[in-house]
Amino acid sequence: MPPKPAPAAAVKAPVAFETEVAEFNEFGTATQVIAIPHRKLGEKVETKGYVNEFWTAKQRAASSLQEISYRACFKPQLPRFFIERLTRPGEVVYDPFMGRGTTLIEAALMGRIPFGCDINPLSQVLVRGRLNPPTLEQVKRRLAEINLDDPADEPEDLQVFFHPATLRQISSLKHYFITRRAQGALDQVDEWLCLVALNRLTGHSPGFFSVYTLPPNQATSVVAQRKINAKRNQTPPNRDVRPILLKKSKNLLGDCDAHVRATLAKVAPQARLVTSRSAATPELPDGSVALVVTSPPFMAVVDYAGDNWLRCWFLGIDAKTVKITMARKLEEWAAEMTAVMAELHRVLRPGGHVAFEVGEVAQGSIRLEESVLPCGLAAGLEPRFVLINAQEFTKTANCWGVDNNDKGTNTNRIVVFRKPG
Repeated sequence: MPPKPAPAAAVKAPVAFETEVAEFNEFGTATQVIAIPHRKLGEKVETKGYVNEFWTAKQRAASSLQEISYRACFKPQLPRFFIERLTRPGEVVYDPFMGRGTTLIEAALMGRIPFGCDINPLSQVLVRGRLNPPTLEQVKRRLAEINLDDPADEPEDLQVFFHPATLRQISSLKHYFITRRAQGALDQVDEWLCLVALNRLTGHSPGFFSVYTLPPNQATSVVAQRKINAKRNQTPPNRDVRPILLKKSKNLLGDCDAHVRATLAKVAPQARLVTSRSAATPELPDGSVALVVTSPPFMAVVDYAGDNWLRCWFLGIDAKTVKITMARKLEEWAAEMTAVMAELHRVLRPGGHVAFEVGEVAQGSIRLEESVLPCGLAAGLEPRFVLINAQEFTKTANCWGVDNNDKGTNTNRIVVFRKPG
């Protein structure tokens, strides 16, 4: 089971929080202090950076509800570190780039009210069902009721992924969800099954609907899958979707005991999920947010639209219409982040915090934290420090841009801001 939420008394004042980070040694290593160079009003300045292992790297150390795959998502331990120290139960935690909803689900599990925004409508589907999970018995009953011989469409090119009989079942699920959504009849169990089906579309084990392909957090193209099939001399097996959906549901619901369900039931009705640009969220009230924990697109490192084209097909969404920020030039990316920071300044309460996770791009030659710091300053936020989670590295030099894993997307570098007041 994941750890229980911290009591209200554990919430840290800004100075106390930074002191705790500076003195952190929970895993037996002292925090190292480095200088992060950036610019303030055109002048070169430095902000402190703290390097340590601040949360565990162990798998399955969080709630089973978090085991939904999505490209370039951070571990639930990251938002928990900030949520339990900088907020109290009942306060609002917001993620303007919510993706699969890691921050929102973790906040809800800790009794905080989750706010989220993402320009991709897929995100709402991945979050809603987990804020109000059904019982396994409800899932069983609904699966028995759905007609899996009533397809919406059966694109022939998708047979590179799915056996024709499996594709017919998948398309029938698609038809069912689209029809229920159009009728305004989509309920708690439907929302759950839709997100589980999205998670089981493609993968590299018999637990997925597809033949062996890329991991479930990204979908390859039809052309690329044909090459994979030829290389592996494979054809899509006939898979029955019902037992696959039921098994994954059982796994996801593994930690949903009475306490978890009661906690989620209390905060879920107050959740706000927005499909919009993160720089324009008029649906969120001024000064309503206690803490922001987020990770924006890292310039053009990850192709979110390309990774999710098959999921978009299943939902009846044209992936080409989803305008995800994919700035290729640092100046463009920084301008977009400055606009986002200005909106975060609006929705934050005075004294509220932002934990903005970024990484390196261009093989480590660009450290986005150095660009994010001026963005926050321009928006009126106060830089506190940069927290660098070093759990996969043994030397500060490695963590600080040397021998990085994969374009910086495997390191956690969190710029912490505070709204004055």
